[in-house]
Amino acid sequence: MIAHLLAALAGLALCLPALADGLPPAVLQALKAAQIPAASVAVVVQPVDTATPLVAHNATRAMNPASVMKLVTTYAALDLLGPAYTWKTTAWTENAAVNGNLGGNLYLRGSGDPRFAIEHLTALLRQVQARGVRQIGGDIVLDRGVFNVPAIDPGAFDDKPMRPYNVGPDGLLLNFRALRFTLLPDNGKPRVLLETPSEGLRIDNQLRAGEGGCGSNWKDLINVRLIPEGNGQRLEFTGTFAALCGEKTLSLSPLAADAQADGLIRAIWKELGGNLSGQVRGGPVPVGARLLTQHESPPLADAVRDINKFSNNVMARQVFLTLGNDAAPATAERARQRVSDWLAGRNLRFAELVIDNGSGLSRIERISADSLNRLLLDAWKSPVMPEFVSSMPIVGIDGTMKKRLNGSDATGRAHIKTGTLDGVKAASGFALDAQGRRYAVTFLINHPRAQAGSAAIDALLVWVAQRRVGEKAPALENE
Repeated sequence: MIAHLLAALAGLALCLPALADGLPPAVLQALKAAQIPAASVAVVVQPVDTATPLVAHNATRAMNPASVMKLVTTYAALDLLGPAYTWKTTAWTENAAVNGNLGGNLYLRGSGDPRFAIEHLTALLRQVQARGVRQIGGDIVLDRGVFNVPAIDPGAFDDKPMRPYNVGPDGLLLNFRALRFTLLPDNGKPRVLLETPSEGLRIDNQLRAGEGGCGSNWKDLINVRLIPEGNGQRLEFTGTFAALCGEKTLSLSPLAADAQADGLIRAIWKELGGNLSGQVRGGPVPVGARLLTQHESPPLADAVRDINKFSNNVMARQVFLTLGNDAAPATAERARQRVSDWLAGRNLRFAELVIDNGSGLSRIERISADSLNRLLLDAWKSPVMPEFVSSMPIVGIDGTMKKRLNGSDATGRAHIKTGTLDGVKAASGFALDAQGRRYAVTFLINHPRAQAGSAAIDALLVWVAQRRVGEKAPALENE
């Protein structure tokens, strides 16, 4: 009899609504100080081992999650592709080299590798030379056909076309299409050092020494312009760079895909002692070509860690499109459909979900705090849970949370993915309370003053970290 009663009560508990629709006082105070109304935020906090949320505020409202959308993309990738999935970048020829001379073209075919960096390209070209190719009489042809995506305007999102996070997806993405520069103050005249090889690109440094300290906006004081000249291009730097900034690194993406690939590949091939008679251009690998060698990427789990720890938009978009590569070439629409089907198969039907590119760098992507909470709870029970959780920044320790909540009760006790856009501040992940109980936590802010909302998110994480079993949930509080 007692057993039946307990079972009935347990079943009833599963049907009860959230224990509270309010927010902890410290969170409300932080929102008030930031002049962000509680109506503009959505929060869900739920122990991973219970069926009832501890806090559920505006839980079902569709909101822009910014980079927190990467949690949907990376969990789907880990589950659908597997943590050990790899990308292969391959080299092909139509005929064999004779005495080091390849009479035709060398073909490089991409597979959408999200992190095919300089060292990987160098290793692949070195393998080509080790297999007897030193002189290429034809062209180096780049096959990007694994993705079928339209070209994007890199300045359309925020009018910053040279920022690397605005680079679009590419079936053969080389070094994130980025150039790395080092800026140094030097006797009143800033120096600009190009660290990334790029044949045919000339640096025109007209920077002036700035006065005063080095503010967080030091990048905004530097203007960069790409100017065609002769057989190459000139990258002009103007503006100011303060001496007190010391040594700084600056990554830019000033070149179109073909131009960046041409400069990088030519420079590396020459450094390796090779010679190229033709050009570097796009094109497909012809039927009948034979595989010469290949580079295999690190596993997907490593890419997911880079994506979530450091909120890498370009890598997220590459992984998202890879989900649509079940029938090549991959398209964004096919990737969206595969994610939708995958969610439905896990009984995670998010009616409000809008996925644009899977990275969160979008004005139209939408999801609710409740849906993110359900995603987290599902992931907690998944075989890929360890890889998924460990990919998120650790509060006060690393990634995008490295400088937040240092020395607080929450330090080291939460794995939280962050998101930031103009008008958006977000966080979602897992946190431990004072007794080691784990919670799924999601906090979304959509408001013009969202950037001032970090303190409210931090207050929630501290509240969870200090919480002990048996404490009441926050009572409903209205402003």
